[in-house]
Amino acid sequence: MSVPTEKLAGDLGALPADVDLVVWPMDGPAPRPRFDIVVPPYMEMATVLARLEGVPTRLVQSQSIGYEGVEEVLPRGLTFANAATVHETSTAELAVGLAIAAQRHLDRFAVDTAAGRWQPVFTQSLADRRVLLLGYGGVGKAVAARLAPFEVQLTAVASRAREEDGMPVHGVDELPSLLGAAEIVILTLPGGDATRGIVDDAFLAALPDGALVVNVGRGSLVDTDALVDHVRRGRVRAAIDVVDPEPLPPGHPLWSLPGVLVTPHVGGASSAMGPRIARLVRSQIDRMLAGEEPRNVVLGG
Repeated sequence: MSVPTEKLAGDLGALPADVDLVVWPMDGPAPRPRFDIVVPPYMEMATVLARLEGVPTRLVQSQSIGYEGVEEVLPRGLTFANAATVHETSTAELAVGLAIAAQRHLDRFAVDTAAGRWQPVFTQSLADRRVLLLGYGGVGKAVAARLAPFEVQLTAVASRAREEDGMPVHGVDELPSLLGAAEIVILTLPGGDATRGIVDDAFLAALPDGALVVNVGRGSLVDTDALVDHVRRGRVRAAIDVVDPEPLPPGHPLWSLPGVLVTPHVGGASSAMGPRIARLVRSQIDRMLAGEEPRNVVLGG
C-alpha cells in the first residue's frame, strides 16, 4: 500500500509484517506494479489519480469527505472511499467559529489590533439567533451538536423530511417557508449537480436584512454573483470557507466587500486530521487483511 507522506506513514504505527508500506506522493510513476490501498495526497486528487491508470489497485482511500468530480478522473475499475469520520468535527468547529467571528466582528477587531486601534462596537450575539442549518449529514450533525450550548433556535433542513435522533428535519422543499425567519444560514451540503446553486438570488432575497450566510460545504452551493450583489447592497453578510471559483482570484469583490469573512478552504485542515485519517486508514488495512469490505466506499466496488 502507499501513503503520500512520511508523517502519515508514522501515524499508522507498527503494521503487520505482511503489509508493504511505501511513501508515494504520486508525483511520479507508481513505485509498485499493483497496490491493495493507495492514499492520494490531500486536496490533490484531481491532478494525481491519472497515475493509477494501468496500476491494479483494490482501494483508493481519499483524505477528503467530498468527492464530486472524482468519477471523471478515477481510472475505470477502481474502488474509491471517502474520509467520512475524519473532518466532521474540525469542519463543524470552523462553521461555529465563522458564525461567532462574523456576529461578534472579530475580523474587524483583528484589523484594529494590527492598527493599534481601540474601537468598541455593539455586536450581534450567536445566542438566541434563529439558525437554519442546511444539510444534516455528518458535518451538519456535528454543527448542530456544537451549536446546542450557544442557545440558538435551530432549524435543520435536508434533502427529505424526517426525525433523526430527536431532531425534526425539514425537507428542502420547505425552504421557501423557512428562509424568511433565518438570521443565520449554515451550509454543510455536499457539492454536485443536485445542490449546485441552491443558494441563488431568490434564496438570498428571501432572507431578512442583515442575515449571515456561513458556507463550509462546497463553493458550488452558492451563486457567487448573487451573493456579491446582496452583500454589496448590505442585504446579507457572508462568512465562507469555500467559494466558487476556488481559490478566490486576486481582485475578486469578496476580498474587499464589507461584511465578508473568507477562510481558504481549511475546514478539515487542523490538528484533528492527522490522527483521524490514520485511524481510518489503519481500519481499512485491518479490514482488508480480515477479508472484510472497506468502509466509506462511494464509487466503484
